[in-house]
Amino acid sequence: MSSLHARHAFRLPAQNAISVRLHFVGMWSLAWAVLATGLLVWPGHAQDAVPSSSTTTSTQTTAQPAGAGAHTTKDRIRVRVEVVNVPVTVLDKRGLPVIDLTKDDFQIFEDGNRQAIRYFNRETHLPLRIGLILDTSNSARRQLSFEKDAASEFVFNMLHGRSSKNQVFLQTFDATSSLIQDFTNDPEPLNEKIRGLKAGGGKALYDAIYFACREKMLRAGEPENTRRVLVVISDGLDVQSQHSLDEALSMAHKAETIIYAIGNAPYGYSNPSDKILEKIAEETGGAAFFPLKYSPGADLGTGYLSHGQIGETSQNKGLGAETGIFSAERLVRLADSLDSIGRELNEQYNLGYTPTNNTLDGTYRTIRVVATRRGIVLRWKPGYFATAE
Repeated sequence: MSSLHARHAFRLPAQNAISVRLHFVGMWSLAWAVLATGLLVWPGHAQDAVPSSSTTTSTQTTAQPAGAGAHTTKDRIRVRVEVVNVPVTVLDKRGLPVIDLTKDDFQIFEDGNRQAIRYFNRETHLPLRIGLILDTSNSARRQLSFEKDAASEFVFNMLHGRSSKNQVFLQTFDATSSLIQDFTNDPEPLNEKIRGLKAGGGKALYDAIYFACREKMLRAGEPENTRRVLVVISDGLDVQSQHSLDEALSMAHKAETIIYAIGNAPYGYSNPSDKILEKIAEETGGAAFFPLKYSPGADLGTGYLSHGQIGETSQNKGLGAETGIFSAERLVRLADSLDSIGRELNEQYNLGYTPTNNTLDGTYRTIRVVATRRGIVLRWKPGYFATAE
């Protein structure tokens, strides 16, 4: 990261040099007289000329010599203002976005110290940079077709109507991580690549997160100008990563990336790795979803009855609970989870503050957001690294 998080650069036009063409030799003496007295003549307002000494109080303009090289800031100057932008998701008890809060409803803290909220918007227009990471290991083989359907719908929802702003990349992992499609705002190549995915191989989840944050999110533009999000569909198991969970989380923090995790472990199975997915989401400001944990209805329409043998209750244990095969109703909830993530990202507040600790010492600063309204759930980016250029 090249600067303190959310260091905005505003460009302002520098004062234009005025060139006066003198058509008569006799006027050269007048021109030198004007320069000698330090007068600045504005075009069309010669009668309002003011002494140049009145402009020397500004520290934002610097006279440029004629023929200055292209490397100088001849036409523009650059003013830096340090602002930390914090996208915040607010949900009610039903998981629906709350969109009627005001600036006074929020408090924000950095390393435990309250900060003054200088900027507030009920919705953020910062473009999204989304990494969609799918588990294509052998254990995901049975549900991969459902995951592909859900991923295609998610891509369409996040890019449709906002193709000039949002971008998505597609990554898979088994024993290694593979970038299938780089950042794009075109859903067509993404969907084509999604449809061609095949399962096979081992499982290296932590390496996938580490790679996505280091190679893609850190290079996705300045963090103050984008919202960086990873959506990971996995059962949380990892058996082959070269990087640890803590290293993956540290890289996510460095890349200022929020991670949403969707667990795809089969219904009816105990999966200790669900806690891993919860930890990844919680420590990066995201959320974990486990759509396959819920039991479907016992009818033929959901595919719950084993092999459709209605009269034989001995086999009526549900597809998936003991065979690892999933019912249509459970797997369609994968799409519901992705849809929930999309709604959250589209209905975020944006809070901005100038940190009271302006030392660029490379330390990690934790962020905490509090709302005065009760009965709501908040999610926000947990922090940033205060690094100098």
